[in-house]
Parts: sequence; structure tokens; C-alpha cells
Amino acid sequence: MGKDTGFMEYTRELPARRPVAERVNDYFEIYQPFSDEKVRTQGARCMDCGVPFCHTGCPLNNIIPDWNDFVYRDRWKEAIRVLHSTNNFPEFTGRICPAPCESACVLGINEPPVAIKVIERTIIDHAWENGWIKPEPPPQRTGKRVAVVGSGPAGMAAAQQLNRAGHWVTVLEKSDRLGGLLRYGIPDFKMEKHHIDRRVDQMTSEGIEFRTRAHVGGNVPVKDLLSEYDAMLLAGGSEWPRDLNVPGRELKGIHFAMEFLPQQNQRVAGDTVENQIMATGKRVVIIGGGDTGADCLGTSHRHKAASIHQFEIMPMPPPERAASTPWPQWPLMLRQESSHEEGGERGWAVATTRFEGDEHGNVKRLHAVKVGPAPKFEPIPGTEFTLDVDLVLLAMGFLGPVKKGMIDQLGVDLDNRGNVKCDDQYMSSVPGVFAAGDMRRGQSLVVWAISEGRKAARAIDVYLMGASKLPA
Repeated sequence: MGKDTGFMEYTRELPARRPVAERVNDYFEIYQPFSDEKVRTQGARCMDCGVPFCHTGCPLNNIIPDWNDFVYRDRWKEAIRVLHSTNNFPEFTGRICPAPCESACVLGINEPPVAIKVIERTIIDHAWENGWIKPEPPPQRTGKRVAVVGSGPAGMAAAQQLNRAGHWVTVLEKSDRLGGLLRYGIPDFKMEKHHIDRRVDQMTSEGIEFRTRAHVGGNVPVKDLLSEYDAMLLAGGSEWPRDLNVPGRELKGIHFAMEFLPQQNQRVAGDTVENQIMATGKRVVIIGGGDTGADCLGTSHRHKAASIHQFEIMPMPPPERAASTPWPQWPLMLRQESSHEEGGERGWAVATTRFEGDEHGNVKRLHAVKVGPAPKFEPIPGTEFTLDVDLVLLAMGFLGPVKKGMIDQLGVDLDNRGNVKCDDQYMSSVPGVFAAGDMRRGQSLVVWAISEGRKAARAIDVYLMGASKLPA
């Protein structure tokens, strides 16, 4: 715990966001500096709660009270040691995790919870700034070889754990840069990409081989990996987007979010993107009210769209925690992302019924209706409306991994949601082939992906060696 009476003396405080008028003109991270003294004060709020539910709220089971206490006592080096014991990449989770740990904080029953996410981010930033993070190659090698398909958070976490167990690890990534969803799905204003680059540098120095433009099931035959490696981990994510099957869907100007967002990240990285999808001067509609929709919103603001509407088919959540999701559950409540502060209009309980185009086949009008609650979403008579539109971005989630290519060639069994079906040791129906992250559990959080990667790594280590010293 932090200070005995800290939770009674101090209130929750978070870093301020940069002014909207400033940040919509760049792609730098949105938060202003937050002093170490303020972070230590937040650490002091961690109370002697007896049962730290923050552990169970976190998929990684981070030992949160311990590093809160170290931060309060200005012992940052001990704090990063505890943090790294459960989380390979706290610079990722400390920036983009929605912090289910805070929703489970015992103090949060009747007070604002401890600012766990800010403390986590500051610990890892301190560690990088002070040179405490160095390559940790294994003391000896097992001679076993593991292929990890996908360099997102699940693949990276598994690769680092397997390498530290002494196996030779090769990470294969179909894109031109490493990081998966972290690289191409999350805008730089939420997480700048140098955080990925320095981890890749560390992992390369530890002995991990990274291969880009290596599309397994495409230019890298699956049979070659099965013959060359002792085990294989599928960590390619959930990339099959949910489509909107309504009349007019074929019109030009209607795109999936993951067509739109990666292009801008490539451009920020210095690439030339031909025929880039731009929102500049356009009337934009984003269909989908989740994180991906918010990322499209923030990117459209930076493109200087003429107007932006974001529609969600679910009803508007309550402003505070709903009674149906009591502590310590993840609360159903209205969330205001930084992108929503920047402008645009949000619409709730809205279903798009069709699109209308011009004589050139460009989308020009959206037709929609207000609907009742799930699961039927019955249209409400008399609530029909139309909206002029030039660009539609579909951000309605994902249906599972892409089947064509690697999965079809492997012939692994799928579960009833279309994900790779695994046993309780993360092994698929094909012996020696494992799966983790969104490819196994479906679309989820980065923190879940890291957790899955760590657990799968231990399972692979047991499969190869009969036992494992990796954390359970």
C-alpha cells in the first residue's frame, strides 16, 4: 500500500490533455507532462484494502499495490522490476489499456479509484529514461525452434518469453513494419510508434529474429514452417471486419476502418500512400461507437473533415456505472474519449438502412432509423432520417481471423465464433500448433493479448521441454 491515510488525504488526479486546437494539428500523443511528485501522490492513495481486486481486474494479474507503494516511496527501480514480472510491455498498456484494474479498485467503491494507469506509464517511462531496460538473452539455448506468426502484442509477448526460456524464436509479420495492431490500428496520437521500435531493438538484441513481409500462407508456405520449426504459434489477430450488408454498400467512399487507419499511420511514419482515403473537407459518418470508431473520429478531425457523425446501434449508456454492472465488474457507462472532446456528433440507437449514390457511383446520402434495444433492434416508426455524406467508415468490430491462407492450409478446427479452437494448453487441433490473442479468443484488448501470449509461451515451453520455469 502507499501512505496509510493517503486515500483520505488526496484525490484522484490525471495528466491534462493538450488543448484541442493544438493537438488536432499533429499526431503526437495527447497528454501533457505530469510531475513525479503528482504520480507519487497518486501512489499514496493505494489503500490497505486487504483483498486487492485490481489484481483480478487486470488480465495480466499485475501486482499493482506493490509497485504503487514503491512509487510512493520513490523507489522506481524496484517498481519496474515488479511491473515487468507480469507485463512485458507496460508502455503499451499504460497508454492504450482501458484500465479494468481501476474499475475493480476497492477505493473505487465510494471514491475515485487509484490512477493505476498513469502510475504504470510513468514507471516504464522512468525505466527507459534511466537506461534500466537492457537486453536479457537467455543463459543457454535449448536448441528448439519456434515460429511466431504475427508481431502484435500477443506475438511479441510470447516471443520474448519463449526466447528467455532458451528457444530460438522467429517472428513472421506480413506487413512491412512490426507491431501488428499496435503499429497500424492505433493512431500515433494515442501511442507513438517509437515505443514499439525500442522494444523490437531490445528483443532483437536478445536473439529473436524478426522477418517482415513474411505472409504465412502466402509467400511463406505453411508446410515449410511445420517442417522447419518444433512448434508454431498463431498470433495473427482478428482481422475479418464486420460488414454492413445494406443496399448501396458497393458505392465508392464506403470503407472499413482498417482500410482508413493504417494508411494514416503509414503516412505519419513517412511513407507515401497512393490514393489515400482522406476525410479532408468531407461529410464523414463513422458507423460503430467503440475504440476503433473513436480512432477514426480523431483521425478525421486531423484530416480537417467538414463534419463528422458517429453512430452506434446500442442505446446511450448511463453517465455513471450502471446498476447491472456493479463493482468490481467492468462498468457499463458513457465514456468520453479524447477524440470526442475534439468535436463531432454522436448518435445512439441508430441503424443504417441504405446508402444512396450519385451518377458516378459515389456515396452521397445515408438513410437511417432509430431502433429499440438489443437483441432485436426493432425500427421505431416515424424516426427515419437521411444525412448527406461523402465518406463512410465502418468500425463495427471483427468476426475473427481471416480464414483464407494460413488457417485453411493448416486445417485447424475453429470454435463456434470462427476463432482457432484450442485446448486449455493453447494447442490447436494440429499437434505443435498453438494460438493466442485475438486469433484464439476473438477481438479483445491489448492487455488480454499480452496475457495470452505469456500463457501460450509457457504452454509451448512445457510441450517442448516437459516442464517450464516461465511464470504461470
